[in-house]
Amino acid sequence: MHIVIMGCGRVGAALATSLERQGHTVAVIDQDPTAFRRLGSGFGGRRVNGVGFDQDTLRDAGIEDAGAFAAVSSGDNSNIIAARVAREMFGIENVAARIYDPRRAEVYQRLGIPTVATVRWTADQMLRRLLPSGAEPLWRDPSGGVQLAEVHASAAWIGHKISTLQEETGVRVAFLTRLGEAILPTSQTVLQEGDLVHVMMRTDDIQKVEAVFAEGPEEGGH
Repeated sequence: MHIVIMGCGRVGAALATSLERQGHTVAVIDQDPTAFRRLGSGFGGRRVNGVGFDQDTLRDAGIEDAGAFAAVSSGDNSNIIAARVAREMFGIENVAARIYDPRRAEVYQRLGIPTVATVRWTADQMLRRLLPSGAEPLWRDPSGGVQLAEVHASAAWIGHKISTLQEETGVRVAFLTRLGEAILPTSQTVLQEGDLVHVMMRTDDIQKVEAVFAEGPEEGGH
């Protein structure tokens, strides 16, 4: 696949080199020609100097043959404009924009443009480690009715099956993070100390789910 990236900061450069290692062709756009130094001499893709939401610049980067577009410059406005141009003018389906303002990120997510709210994601992940309580949404569907969230399970759940947790809360456990590795649980998977539990649930049920996760299983539950 050919992939166009707007922004050659640390994220853009890392993304470009990673994609190229995976066998994709990559073009990187940046207004500052010195930014391309981050790519290193081994980068074989295109370096396009220009404004990332300019149609001619995008054409120079091969947008018409691209399968995906990533807007990861340091400017929210530039990123979202570029993402919309790629989606609406060139018909690119796989588009993502990095947004620093979490309020904007949610708005654009609802408009159907996947966003990565960098600061919020980092802050949320730190909070999850510092204050492991409550549910932190990781994803919401466009209607806001269903969300993927990491929910803190009390020590009372350790040694109990995931199936019991699902039955008592009505959630679906999407995956666990165990010792830094993501695992897909089965009905026989038992919760271990240190597991991070990621669940799909209705947004309206958050308080009920949090309460059950905090209290532990009903007497006799296995």
